[in-house]
Amino acid sequence: MDLKRIILIWSENIQEFNMVHSIAFALDKFGRYAGGAESYALALAESFVKKGWEVHLFAQEWDGYPEQAIFHRIVVPKYLPAWLKMLVFAFKHRKMVLATGLDVVVGFGNTIYMNVYQTHGGVHRYSTARKCFSIENPLLRLLKRFFILLSMKDKMRNWIESSPFRLSLRPRIIAISQMVIDDFATAFKVPSSEVDLVYNGIDLDRFNPVVRRKYRGPLRAELDVGEREVLFLFLSYTLRKKGLFVLLSAAAILQRKHKGRFKVVVVGRKPGNRIMARVKKMNLDDIVIFPGPTTTPEVYFANADVFVLPTYYDTCSLVTIEAMACGVPAITTEYNGAAGIIDSGVDGHVIMHPPEAEELSAVMSVYLDSKTLDEMSFRAAGKAQAYSSKKNHEEVIRICSEVAMVKHDS
Repeated sequence: MDLKRIILIWSENIQEFNMVHSIAFALDKFGRYAGGAESYALALAESFVKKGWEVHLFAQEWDGYPEQAIFHRIVVPKYLPAWLKMLVFAFKHRKMVLATGLDVVVGFGNTIYMNVYQTHGGVHRYSTARKCFSIENPLLRLLKRFFILLSMKDKMRNWIESSPFRLSLRPRIIAISQMVIDDFATAFKVPSSEVDLVYNGIDLDRFNPVVRRKYRGPLRAELDVGEREVLFLFLSYTLRKKGLFVLLSAAAILQRKHKGRFKVVVVGRKPGNRIMARVKKMNLDDIVIFPGPTTTPEVYFANADVFVLPTYYDTCSLVTIEAMACGVPAITTEYNGAAGIIDSGVDGHVIMHPPEAEELSAVMSVYLDSKTLDEMSFRAAGKAQAYSSKKNHEEVIRICSEVAMVKHDS
């Protein structure tokens, strides 16, 4: 190879290395203290900024973080009905990003134009159907499904959500769990091989086995949990849809067989009268504890023995992985995407959907054996170490870099 060719290749490599890529994220609102998708998007945006990318945020509101981002306000009239607001946002977003000529446009399920798609809500029609099972009365459940299917908001969400799969040039599709891949394949006929699997990630500096040594003890005493009692932890701010009623029924069954050997702590939203009435009727007053919300879930993980989330639907519950990372084996349902990382019976348990109290109670009883609990705790902590937010961001950045390079080469 002659010197001129070597210099040309070297020059091209330097140019690619120094190339500044641009990327767009779009949500209704960007805020560090908003919902899970919002906080994830901002953390991801910060990682792109640190890698030297030019980050653009398209939203109705933004709290100014990360400060290096370029904000584009999408104005949607507040007087419009919800379904029309969704449509206006999606069309305004498409017009604005096409005008900017950005390298990568990431869609989170609320836009109709993108070249990378990563939803944190899964397939809407499946998620709503599965969540409806949280309604115990079969007739009310059927009516709920009927009215959802009739609503314009539901129809609009389904139409917008399917847009990545209608585009003539299909975007790179990222799924945050194997369950989401399976749902894509069923709903949109997308081969699994055409979807990138990038599991949700957690902050391993915050959630790890060390917290048990650091925080374990005082909280158990405060909650009046005995040293030999197994403490089952439920942590969520949507109690019914995450399966609290099933957990209460399972606890009542377990109490009749193993009274005095366990307790259940429910962290999150304060319970209403209906929940407390059920607790009283089931004679669980001394078994189930409601301490309220927390900003330090790691303290509860440190003091708990088993995490229980009999959820009706989660694309990939972060709290499940966080618990495992702290050495707390998890019990959850097959329609929690995080179940995809659990080897049932080895480092946790996966139960059927809709969850049934009898099965959940039987699985909970397994953890009353101290040897089994210790073994599963060790394995759960080891399993979760592979699912860090850093790894998640690196994988997404790699995919977006490939998209950007293809665009530049075309």
